[in-house]
Amino acid sequence: MTENTCGPSYAAAGVNIEAGDAAVELFKSHAKRATRPEVRGGLGGFAGLFALGKYEDPLLAAGSDGVGTKLAVAQAMDKHDTIGIDLVAMCVDDLVVCGAEPLFLQDYIAIGKVVPEKVAEIVAGIAEGCVQAGCALLGGETAEHPGIMADDHYDVSATAVGVVEAAEVLGPEKVRDGDIIIGMESSGLHSNGFSLARHVLLENAGLPLDGHIEELGRTLGEELLEPTRIYARDCLALANECETRTFCHVTGGGLVGNMERIIPEGLVAEMSRATWNPQQIFRTIQSIGKVPAVEMEKTFNMGVGMVAIVAPEDRDRALAMLTARHIHAWELGTVRSAGEGETARAVLTGHHQ
Repeated sequence: MTENTCGPSYAAAGVNIEAGDAAVELFKSHAKRATRPEVRGGLGGFAGLFALGKYEDPLLAAGSDGVGTKLAVAQAMDKHDTIGIDLVAMCVDDLVVCGAEPLFLQDYIAIGKVVPEKVAEIVAGIAEGCVQAGCALLGGETAEHPGIMADDHYDVSATAVGVVEAAEVLGPEKVRDGDIIIGMESSGLHSNGFSLARHVLLENAGLPLDGHIEELGRTLGEELLEPTRIYARDCLALANECETRTFCHVTGGGLVGNMERIIPEGLVAEMSRATWNPQQIFRTIQSIGKVPAVEMEKTFNMGVGMVAIVAPEDRDRALAMLTARHIHAWELGTVRSAGEGETARAVLTGHHQ
């Protein structure tokens, strides 16, 4: 029987295996940068292997996330080498809230059509994020979705895994009356609120991504694609040297919404707007879109990307440590006992500087 070579094929259906292989070859050098001594095996296996090492009572922590509609800005600008940093940040900085050290990350890229150079750019960003976080890029998957996604569209997600000794887990149960709340400056929008930012700036105001915005000092697109700051190593260093109760990764839901998640019943995190001034991008969005302040604070980080709660006696040491690590940090507020009938666990008072 003669083999039929004229019938349907995977390539005819829109999947290019050769392009996928070419992409792997292009991003191998980037992926090799993001490793740790515990990694076993190499790229190309069916599963990534990682030696856990010696712990007395280890707890594994895992978190999965994506970068939301920030992707739309990257795709519109045809700039794909920083979105991976955002992806890593969203995953690993959730892990450190409980004191877990990020060990490794695996990514998933769904794309309409594999363009090897584009995939390599995406993975380069993911690898850079892993280097910044001190974790290994242990593998991942690139899936071509012809007919489901447009050729130039893609989505990214990842899962990060970390470890913490059971006796050293941080959390709400460690928070005490009188503790100090320390804010750490964000690098901008990070990866939350982009649906509102795009609606206000691009759809309603019609601002071009390549247009220079004087008050921002650069183009709008450059501002919007500013990578999310990764705090993992800084938080771990702080927890190692200071009496740290817990952290709060400020993402969707804003400062108050996320602080509510880490404050136990009977206590209140009282924070003051007067302790910091949000970056210009937040003021630009609010001004152009006439967005109410309450909506801004519910949607964006407003300049606070991570929060640490530390014992009062370690306030100065914690601030000095973060400053030495080039993180702009300040006393954001304090933890106090809730008043009679008070149900809120986090409150924000006053006006910005």
